[in-house]
Amino acid sequence: MNRALWHVAAGVAELRPAPEPEPREGEIVVRALASALSRGTERLVHRGRVAPSQHAAMRGPMQEGEFPFPVKYGYCVVGEAADGRRLFCLHPHQERFALPSSLCAPVPDAVPTPRAVLGANMETALNAVWDAAPLPGERALVVGAGVVGLLCAFLLARIPGLAVSVTDRDPSRRAVAESFGARFAAPEEAPDEQELILHCSGSEAGLRLALERAAFEARIVEASWFGDAEPALPLGARFHQRRLRLVSTQVGSVSPAMRGRRSHAERMALALSLLDDGRLDALLGPMVPFAELPDRIGVLLEPPPGAPQPLCPVILFGDPA
Repeated sequence: MNRALWHVAAGVAELRPAPEPEPREGEIVVRALASALSRGTERLVHRGRVAPSQHAAMRGPMQEGEFPFPVKYGYCVVGEAADGRRLFCLHPHQERFALPSSLCAPVPDAVPTPRAVLGANMETALNAVWDAAPLPGERALVVGAGVVGLLCAFLLARIPGLAVSVTDRDPSRRAVAESFGARFAAPEEAPDEQELILHCSGSEAGLRLALERAAFEARIVEASWFGDAEPALPLGARFHQRRLRLVSTQVGSVSPAMRGRRSHAERMALALSLLDDGRLDALLGPMVPFAELPDRIGVLLEPPPGAPQPLCPVILFGDPA
């Protein structure tokens, strides 16, 4: 039997039978090996919090159903084609499927299957850094140490002379941030006078902190997705006196800095190649069998207060290499 995960009501998911793939011209049949839960986006989907005005923008490439429910959603699958190639696929969580070759990207041999599920998040972080246009010697702050925030810090820390800090309420993120070459600070201790800030917390408090810590004429790159929330911001005297710039970044379009020079496919290929670093394995886990996903997805996306907050839960469909 072929199965796919469906969100059927707020906080409720189930595995439903899916037809066996029958590829059309230009499509590839893929057997899933692993997938990832994108905790920010998929939490909004699972809870039915995709704003009606964003239904079209949020639609996944191979989504079935309509928001809010029932809907089959996801975009972080690593699978195997009939010829043995491993592919990163923009497809919901499903055991076997066919999709256009344009939505598949070869996984480099050096990147293990579980780590390759970070492909979409790395692509998002890469586009955000392109939008941020960091300069050697700048002071940079990443607000929010989720997967995208930490991947942004990972990329920024590779730039010579860039002083990178990460702030988050969860002190368990310190070790990962420091392993990437960034400083870590609790929000109340976040450094001031930052010339470049990437906001990735998805919270009003995080964006307010970004505004507070910004230096004169600083750039604040907003990488969060707020869903149906409408954060209130202090855009009064300090915002204008410091001539701050608040810039949106979104992965659906290639950053203007590289648009016309890199296609979506080339951006994804670069993102996957950047996963060739064993330090990134710290972002992965827990590992969850696909059959257990409906029962565990609620806790994976929203752990109870005081419970460990996973970064990137990995769904296993078999025995990935």
